[in-house]
Amino acid sequence: MKLRVDGLSVRFRLPGAVVHAVTDARFELRPGRCLALVGESGCGKSVMAHALLGLLPANATVTGHAWLDPPSSAAGTDAIDLVAAPEKVLAQRVRGRLIGLIPQSPAAHLTPVRTARAQVAETLRELGRAESPDALAERAGLRPHDLDRYPHQLSGGMAQRVANALALAGDPPLILADEPTTGLDRPLVDATMAELRRLCDEDRAVLVITHDLRAAERVADDIAVMYASRIVELAEAAPFFSRPRHPYAKGLLDALPTRRFVPIPGRPPELTRLPAGCAFQPRCPLATPECDEQPIMNGVACHHA
Repeated sequence: MKLRVDGLSVRFRLPGAVVHAVTDARFELRPGRCLALVGESGCGKSVMAHALLGLLPANATVTGHAWLDPPSSAAGTDAIDLVAAPEKVLAQRVRGRLIGLIPQSPAAHLTPVRTARAQVAETLRELGRAESPDALAERAGLRPHDLDRYPHQLSGGMAQRVANALALAGDPPLILADEPTTGLDRPLVDATMAELRRLCDEDRAVLVITHDLRAAERVADDIAVMYASRIVELAEAAPFFSRPRHPYAKGLLDALPTRRFVPIPGRPPELTRLPAGCAFQPRCPLATPECDEQPIMNGVACHHA
């Protein structure tokens, strides 16, 4: 199952303003590969994931395309445009079956008055899967009796594994992991990233949304850097971490404690008032008058890459 995002844009209409949450996003994600979407908080990463699943509020306008191409074994099955697909198709064919979502802060997404077992069993039943909750728990790294706990009784690592189990219940070929390491300590972060890497090794496609560059480096085959609603650099992971091309990407890496530990000066622009040219220009050490015009995206969106 391949995902092809082509010109995806998301706008939120507010009284007296329009939020430009995602602008002209373009990328591909193939089976067996992990794409990490990275950037500062508020740049539009999570909005992108929710747009792919049709989970945005009513004031959102989504344009462009996001094609799910069927695997070669599914001859005769048409590609699904996630942007144009009606809610019935997304609910009955896509969510849980073709795309599994690992949400941010998984404990907060579990029903507090029901055990993990009850929620896993319900998901399996709704997806028409014959697998037992215990078998699914073991696949996700849980002991069967862990499922008999309520969400408030789960540790951060257990809640994360329950979320993984729910995402895998329908055996989807594509996994969206939205900030899967939020609130976890470093050993749990490493364990979560290792689990996502294992899913890639099973020939699934994985999209990881994160601001944790160290975690992204552990798992990703490809990196997409997002700034102020736009993807500004798209590259394979190995050359990206050794030599990023966009000044913003370089700034993100230089801010890591394991590197120069130098923060990027200034703040991102408001998504309701984006400039006509390069949005990073006010913070960029390489800025010139040429940056008053929006750079063309060709692997990197920068006049000085």
